[in-house]
Amino acid sequence: MNGSVKPRGELTLRTLAMPADANPAGDIFGGWVMAQMDLASGIRAAERARGRVVTAAVKEMAFELPVKIGDTLSVFTDIERVGRTSITLNVEAWAHRARFNTLEKVTAATFIMVALDENGAPKAVAAES
Repeated sequence: MNGSVKPRGELTLRTLAMPADANPAGDIFGGWVMAQMDLASGIRAAERARGRVVTAAVKEMAFELPVKIGDTLSVFTDIERVGRTSITLNVEAWAHRARFNTLEKVTAATFIMVALDENGAPKAVAAES
C-alpha cells in the first residue's frame, strides 16, 4: 500500500490487466480502465436502483499513474448521492502491483447513472430499505 492513502468506497470489481489490453510499451489503454470503472458503476448503481441503469455522464477523469500488464485493477465505488432517477458515484481505480506488493491509485472520476424502466424511460430510484 502506498502510505496512508487508502481506497474510498466498496470494492466492486477486480480484474487482471492482460497483454491484449495494452499498447506496445506495456501500458494498459486508458479506455480499458475507464470501461472497468463504468462496469463497476453499473453494478453498484443497479444494485441500489434494483434494476437497469445506464451511464449518463462521467466527470473529471485524470490518470495519475499507468496500469501495467499483470497488475490487478481494483475498482472501488462510493454512492455520493441518490436523486429521483439518478445515482452519483465516486469511482476510484487502484492497481495492485503484485511484483512490488504495492497498491496505487491510478485514477478517479464521478459517474452519474440513471435508472430505467422496462421501456428504457427514466424511472424513480427505489427508496433504500
